[in-house]
Amino acid sequence: MTEQKQGLGKGRTGRGGKPPLGGRKGGRDEKKWKPVTKLGRLVDEGKIKSLEEIFKFSYPIKEPEIVDKLIGDSDKYKEEVMKVKSVQKQTTAGQRTRMKVWVLIGDGNGHIGLGQKAHKEVQGAVAGAINQAKMNLIPVRMGYWGNNIGYPHTIPFKISGKEGSVLTRLIPAPRGTGIVGSKTTKKVLQMAGIKDCYTQSSGSTKTKGNTLYSCYKALARSYCYMTPEFWGKPSLEKDLIPVEKKLENEDDM
Repeated sequence: MTEQKQGLGKGRTGRGGKPPLGGRKGGRDEKKWKPVTKLGRLVDEGKIKSLEEIFKFSYPIKEPEIVDKLIGDSDKYKEEVMKVKSVQKQTTAGQRTRMKVWVLIGDGNGHIGLGQKAHKEVQGAVAGAINQAKMNLIPVRMGYWGNNIGYPHTIPFKISGKEGSVLTRLIPAPRGTGIVGSKTTKKVLQMAGIKDCYTQSSGSTKTKGNTLYSCYKALARSYCYMTPEFWGKPSLEKDLIPVEKKLENEDDM
């Protein structure tokens, strides 16, 4: 009876005693990524090693961890919060205020992503916008002004994009010109890896979210035009679906 009273309510270590060594079971290690999409499994297994393979076969990116795995360790990879603002909604209980955030990501090597998220806290909004930007990652086509000498430095032709009332037009520029444009447009082009470009924008450009998206949409159209170097039969030697798998599917049908 005495032993039972002593142990009552004191647990294994007794009141005020030290916890057992080793901490909690399993520790506080970060959760390992478990892919839930086909593309995620291919990236996790190492069958896809670059973003170009994903864009070549037009696979939609549905998991932010895919981008982390492929370019997250790159020295040039950057994430930048472009704007934070409060938005309000009128409800029966009163006004509900949330924080809206725009985040831009890029590796300075022809890849850029833009995301936005509203949340009751800034931290949650930033995390959500980063994930959105990773899933909205697009390839940006680089080109030359004049002769094809050295590395590509500008856009290959004139392109434009529109969001809301904001229209952004991008024009190729000679090497050494730099980016001629507003701070917002300049930041988007720098994150994409473009060094020389003329820009023109019209509409309500003080609406920063629309200005960001108009420039982003213009860059997204850089692969929409079939220029002479793309003429001819496309080369698809490296197929992501093995030949044996294709034959199995044909037999089942």
